[in-house]
Amino acid sequence: MSNLVLISIIVFAITLLLFLVLKLKIHAFISLLIVSVLVGLLTGMNTKEVMASLQAGMGNTLGFVAIIVGLGAIFGQILEASGGAESVAKGLISKFGIKKAPTALAIAGFIIAIPVFLDVGFVILVPVVYSLAKDAQKSVLYYGIPLAAGLAVTHAFIPPTPGPVAVADLIGANLGYVILFGLIVGIPTVAIAGPWFGRYIGNRINAPVPEYLDIKDDSICESTKTLPSFGLVATIIALPLILIVFAMTVQTLIQQDVISESIMTSIIEFLGHPFTALIIVTLYSLYFLGTKRGFTKQQLMKLSTKALGPAGLIILITGAGGVFKQVLVDSGIGESLAGSMANANFPPLVLAYLIAVIVRVTQGSATVAMITAAGFMAPALSYFEVSEAGKALMVLSIAAGATALSHVNDSGFWLVGKYFGLNEKQTLQSWTVMETIISVVGFLICLLLSFFV
Repeated sequence: MSNLVLISIIVFAITLLLFLVLKLKIHAFISLLIVSVLVGLLTGMNTKEVMASLQAGMGNTLGFVAIIVGLGAIFGQILEASGGAESVAKGLISKFGIKKAPTALAIAGFIIAIPVFLDVGFVILVPVVYSLAKDAQKSVLYYGIPLAAGLAVTHAFIPPTPGPVAVADLIGANLGYVILFGLIVGIPTVAIAGPWFGRYIGNRINAPVPEYLDIKDDSICESTKTLPSFGLVATIIALPLILIVFAMTVQTLIQQDVISESIMTSIIEFLGHPFTALIIVTLYSLYFLGTKRGFTKQQLMKLSTKALGPAGLIILITGAGGVFKQVLVDSGIGESLAGSMANANFPPLVLAYLIAVIVRVTQGSATVAMITAAGFMAPALSYFEVSEAGKALMVLSIAAGATALSHVNDSGFWLVGKYFGLNEKQTLQSWTVMETIISVVGFLICLLLSFFV
């Protein structure tokens, strides 16, 4: 088959995927499987080869992602139920002071979204925004946008949140590098999209606390004796990140012959493997945020079971993305795409970002946008000399693209609009612009870093 035919099949695959999800309302998991089968058949694979690709793609992907996402979901559920998220927010506001509350909320969102899903973290912490807005007589956007930006940036860029974990697995990126570069990209991004833009838009759109969500006018600096301590929660959240990055650093030093392998380096690498790191922190949180705070064994079991519900959905969609990627590899489309990019001198980082933006804008789901873009880029990357750092930047570029232009087809658009009491126009002016700032700034930083790694 000629490159033109194979590229036409790629365009057809994207179009069909969007048609199935948007028009026929078929779930993304099923849609990805249907598209994968059709792409395989159209490229000349026989039925047995297509089924083998489906099985291999699903198995290879879930072997990593299922464990990470499952453990991360349980960890986040315990943090939510124990009051840990609220403790972080109130602790930071107490340390920063009311005048710097937007910065404190941005940092709180940035930290909380590491183990907790974005929408859950938002709902937990939005009462803090209400209290601040009422006390200061300011728009809820003045405090709400910084919180939302902190949550959104971490949700997109920093594992073990499901999006970057899934993309990293699909393109074979090291999670340690993704975490490291995610922090480098995320910190300036949240500063611009959060406190800076929050002040700007909060002074232009007067959005009082919506009456239907009004709360008691409690002081934001009230005692937090019933909550776990800020230090304990911050330590628990940071623990897996530190272990993973430390292990990655040791691996890099060994590869560069700075240090030699030993029993100690093996132990560090074992403890810093994402599986081990998340098992440790999950057990740690079950004890210190659960058992020691009065949760019974039955309650902790129920919380763990509850957490695995939404995690299972993410795992299945990611697995279908792995199937899609495997079919693209086995059918030869990946090689064709790589050759076309090489001949056209088109930067893979830019292509990955644009694919993610297109899918995100047209169908709304950031997860589906990430999985689709990663599925296309994974086979192409095998034909380029891309370093581990380069793969991590590819993950972040895809995540940035999948964050752009959230609008009426994205559930987050309606969630934020409802809780902030905004109409559609105001939500577009605030939430949508904030998400787009995160996307553009994050991608530009990735592009800049790519010249140095």
